[in-house]
Amino acid sequence: MNSYKLRAWAVILTQGALRALFLAPFAVSCVLTTACQARAEDQRRPITPDPPVVAKADRHLWPETIDSTAGFDRASRASILVYVNVLSDMQTLSDSELIDILHVDTLDHATMIRWARGAWEASQQNYRLASSDCTASDWTCGAAVATPNELRDTSRKLLANMPATLDAWRAGMEDFSRDYLTEQLKLAAVFSRDNSEVDTFNTREWNGDRLPDREFFLTFDDGPTAPHGNTEGVLKMLDESRKSAVFFVLGSNLRTYLDKAGTPAVRTLYGQQCVASHGWEHHSHARWEPWQDSVKLTQALITGTISQENALGLFRPPYGQRRPDSEAFFRAQSVHVALWDIDSLDWNSHVSAEDAANRVIALMLVKRHGVMLFHDIHSKAKTALPIIFQQTAGSVSWGDCHALGRL
Repeated sequence: MNSYKLRAWAVILTQGALRALFLAPFAVSCVLTTACQARAEDQRRPITPDPPVVAKADRHLWPETIDSTAGFDRASRASILVYVNVLSDMQTLSDSELIDILHVDTLDHATMIRWARGAWEASQQNYRLASSDCTASDWTCGAAVATPNELRDTSRKLLANMPATLDAWRAGMEDFSRDYLTEQLKLAAVFSRDNSEVDTFNTREWNGDRLPDREFFLTFDDGPTAPHGNTEGVLKMLDESRKSAVFFVLGSNLRTYLDKAGTPAVRTLYGQQCVASHGWEHHSHARWEPWQDSVKLTQALITGTISQENALGLFRPPYGQRRPDSEAFFRAQSVHVALWDIDSLDWNSHVSAEDAANRVIALMLVKRHGVMLFHDIHSKAKTALPIIFQQTAGSVSWGDCHALGRL
């Protein structure tokens, strides 16, 4: 048995590696059955702290460049094949095993199944898009796949013929995919209690899943920092890179900056970048009683400070948490809820700037479009993003921030 197979089975045997959720992409799995639900009810337990493990990749293990369309597509095909193979392998786990691995006390079955269906459909579509320039001699290229089931079967056949020189890359990509899928499944598992970016409630919400192929947007949360702080460094980096971003500011931080530096300084600070609301304070807007005032006050401060063309009618809820019944309120405010689908995790103390760059690049190859989340109160983006820009120069497009205000 190949080394990457031994490694995968070691994880499966020791951790239970999420194999039950998808017996087949759209089959009725354990999480949908009455028996499994009853078993989960019997075995609920308090949530334990998250383990300090996040999905990390190593871009250096892939031996080819991704700075051309052909190079990006080839790496994307290979990454998607491994990703869906791991997704397919997660198919024998019971509810109680999921609860143990995800460190949760109950499972939101409906959201987990909806997320899984979306993951399969997106992967099938992304593989098709990545295969437009395929050649018969390329091991990552197979017959056209019209369904997720066909992609699952194709991934197994093509990976069986993968060159042995890529074994280390495959092992690393399998680890990354398994850890990332676990992250996403945990978000889905608790969505009914602690909602997040993993799903949307209505058409006034978006997370980047529907963008054109190979188009990406940059967003930053939690600023601004004090004058001469990290926000200014991030903006300088974007200006030097000729990139555009939406800055989701906290009203309290913007108010502090205004009091210290004044309105002209704030307008100069952000220039032609876009500014939108992250609420007045960094509290869950699903639970915080004055959440409506938080949205209104912050939006009013932004529109009174930032030029009209750069102040977007967007609200990004802290932690991605918002009220399920908030659609009417946001419609009345002419505001859309702006989520994300590529999280750099640059806020995490276990993630270095290099880790953030590698993680984002890996997700770019799998997802092929999306809205990236960074934080301008942290310094890692100043190092991570130039790496990402350099690695993908010539292969992807970076959207103008103003376009997000029109989604």
